[in-house]
Amino acid sequence: MTVIHVLTCIFLILVVLVQSGKGAEISASLGGSSQTVFGSSGGANFFTRFTSVLAAIFFATSLGLTIYKARSQKSIFEGAAVPPPVSAPANAAPDTAPAADPAAAPAPAVPATP
Repeated sequence: MTVIHVLTCIFLILVVLVQSGKGAEISASLGGSSQTVFGSSGGANFFTRFTSVLAAIFFATSLGLTIYKARSQKSIFEGAAVPPPVSAPANAAPDTAPAADPAAAPAPAVPATP
């Protein structure tokens, strides 16, 4: 289904790029007749229908791939073992020194006035 989805994406991009705006055919802009390989209406009907079909296939494959992946893989955490909590040894010394008491700190020196 993924291969069909990728091919549909490529064809959809190409078909949209091949289409031209209304009245912007090359033969009409050069003063020639507007008859083309696809008939008197040009390729408009063909490309419009082909784009609609490709868009429907793209929609269906996108939805199908989403549903398929949702059913096959619930979560990356599902079935994972939970490690036991790590406790610190009882005789371990604290890593930080106790906080100094701000009242015990020496007072800043006051400069003498002249």
